[in-house]
Amino acid sequence: MQAPATLHEAGSCILGDCRVKFEANGRTVVASLPVGSSGGKRSVGDRMTVRYQADDPRVVARQDDVDGSGVVLLVTAGAGALAFLLLSVMAAVQAVRQRLSRR
Repeated sequence: MQAPATLHEAGSCILGDCRVKFEANGRTVVASLPVGSSGGKRSVGDRMTVRYQADDPRVVARQDDVDGSGVVLLVTAGAGALAFLLLSVMAAVQAVRQRLSRR
């Protein structure tokens, strides 16, 4: 389900410290955005669109985080971590080879 929401409590959204207020099933709901949410530069009262589970409206995420923009960041970070790991292993193998060739 999708609903317009306002930022109720601002904090570090990426750490899960942001809360939004919106209407779901005729009730006002205040729910925490999940860890990793973007939009950290927002102020209390800023409007945004959220998606929530129909059976539990406290499970909520920003529409902008669900539509794929977060996936690009995740893939980029994962590729960077993999490249760093690969370079570290290659450097360790090279160091061992140099030690063995000096004997």
